[in-house]
Amino acid sequence: MTAVDLTILYRGPLASCDYDCPYCPFAKRRDTTAQLRADRAALERFTRWACAQTGDRLSILFTPWGEGLVRSWYRRAMIELSHQRHIDRVAIQTNLSCRTEWLADADLETVALWCTYHPGQTPYDRFLDKTARAASAGVRFSVGIVGLPEHLEHARRLRADLPEHIYLWVNAAEGHTYTDAAAADWTALDPLFPFSRHPHPSAGLPCRTGSSVISVNGDGDVRRCHFVPAALGNLYDGSYRAALAPRACPRTECDCHIGYVHLETLPLYDVFAGGVLERIPGRPTRVLAETALGLPAIPARTATATPTRQRRSHSSARNNRQPSLSADHEKAGSSYRS
Repeated sequence: MTAVDLTILYRGPLASCDYDCPYCPFAKRRDTTAQLRADRAALERFTRWACAQTGDRLSILFTPWGEGLVRSWYRRAMIELSHQRHIDRVAIQTNLSCRTEWLADADLETVALWCTYHPGQTPYDRFLDKTARAASAGVRFSVGIVGLPEHLEHARRLRADLPEHIYLWVNAAEGHTYTDAAAADWTALDPLFPFSRHPHPSAGLPCRTGSSVISVNGDGDVRRCHFVPAALGNLYDGSYRAALAPRACPRTECDCHIGYVHLETLPLYDVFAGGVLERIPGRPTRVLAETALGLPAIPARTATATPTRQRRSHSSARNNRQPSLSADHEKAGSSYRS
């Protein structure tokens, strides 16, 4: 069997969260004991599969609907996968409400976090302290916030308090229109915000999803990305491999970072070289504002990327995420763009 270099976006059945953000349809949702057991079994099955794929090169991003790291099985999976020589990166989207001591058992050259700060859901100092602990331990991570008007001062405070090398990203809020003045405020904090401000036309354009990037759910069903429901096969019977091929996007537009980051017509694999999964730019964001966007450099204090550490035979040009959406979840939608 031909070896592959593959990014996998995994999302199991977990849909519970310890936060109740007003812009999220899964806020304070509670999974039953049976649902949690099913999620744990699905994740353990996926972890066993990924550990066994020693002939391939893998990068994995966990994108649970709820908060995964408050569950012990997600922490264990991150640790185990991080020590596999054929896995270049394992990352997870998290609100960082979990304890951080478990990261000491992970391979810090492989593990990474995509962290979101949700004002009003956790004390600011508690969140900032966890980022400080992660930074001092050498953990790769980015921090972000949803670009709602009421979040602007929180974001400014966060940018001022975070170490300069930590990238602060801003997601355009779902359904929210930004005036040029408002967009300028957010761009002063995140020079790459213009990529998020408007949806990207994608119909018929080449995309890495379905070729070097796939989405996987708890049953092992493989799709090209989170937003295209057509199945490519199953992970566990190997039927997906024959379907891996370059594909054009069938959707009119893509408005979510975890989708459009894989469009070949955008420069985002160069922008996030070595950090696509964890959303960490490969160069200072002020430089990227000039080169990737053709914009003047932003004079405000902005983040630079943590230098990429070389690991084993790290293939740093590829990493990133997003799995498949169940019918119920797709109907529920999301109130902010990832």
